[in-house]
Amino acid sequence: MKTVLVTGSNGLLGQKITSTILSGKQFNLVATSKGENRFKTMQGYTYAEMDILNPANVREVLERYRPDAIIHTAALTNVDKCETEKELAYALNVEAVKTLITICEEYKIQLVHLSTDFIFDGLNGPYLESDVPNPLSYYGKTKSESEELVKNAACKWAILRTIIVYGIISDESRSNIVLWAKGALEKGTPISVVNDQWRMPTLVEDLADACLLVIEKNANGVFNISGKDMMGISELVFKVADFWNLNKELITEISAASLNQSAPRPMRTGFILDKAIHELGYAPRSFEQGLALLDEQLKERERLTEQEAK
Repeated sequence: MKTVLVTGSNGLLGQKITSTILSGKQFNLVATSKGENRFKTMQGYTYAEMDILNPANVREVLERYRPDAIIHTAALTNVDKCETEKELAYALNVEAVKTLITICEEYKIQLVHLSTDFIFDGLNGPYLESDVPNPLSYYGKTKSESEELVKNAACKWAILRTIIVYGIISDESRSNIVLWAKGALEKGTPISVVNDQWRMPTLVEDLADACLLVIEKNANGVFNISGKDMMGISELVFKVADFWNLNKELITEISAASLNQSAPRPMRTGFILDKAIHELGYAPRSFEQGLALLDEQLKERERLTEQEAK
């Protein structure tokens, strides 16, 4: 049985990979993150604290567990923070990848690296894996640079590019656009949403499945992994309101330019998913199916919370 080590295991994708493996995938899991483990279950896998910015610590953990594959989810993904804290962004998104590549080459470890649609300028979406990156933001630049490092690595590697990941985990502090819109509208809070950007939002379960499919199939190369539905950001939020019967009059559509964000965003990204579907057996759910799954999980979490309170 292969041993898989996950970086950033406390994040949305990291926790979802843990729950996917625990629900029946045939892997030994080593979950790693900075600080204490925040996943609700402590049994059935190993947790190790690991600071991705400390090369000696990373080497010590990887040499201790000698994984067959690493799924590298840890990164600084706050686009505006990357723009204003470039040194931190470069350390997390590029230098940490260099550290992993060095050790993966040494011990012949497969590296599965997570990337983003923000490596593109948004002028010609949806994109193929072979399209040439042209990032607009510093975040996009760091992710594009780290992709090039991975592509030139002398170990087995795969790059999974994704778009707007949504879903829930046990750690309620983790939000995303779907939970943000749902939460605000339920409270009756007016929200402003851009109407001039288009994306293909990705259910976190689908992305976790794709990460493990790459390892199961020993796949190599770049793969586009997202949802299959292209929609505007404002359309996404209206769909959330429709699904949970929330007040759409609270939603105001605005242009991206009016937000005065530190970092520019691509206008229209999206991916052509044929390669992942045919080579990995990737089967993304529709956005409505994703919302339905999210609804079930929220109800189950509510039920468990009520049980614990009794």
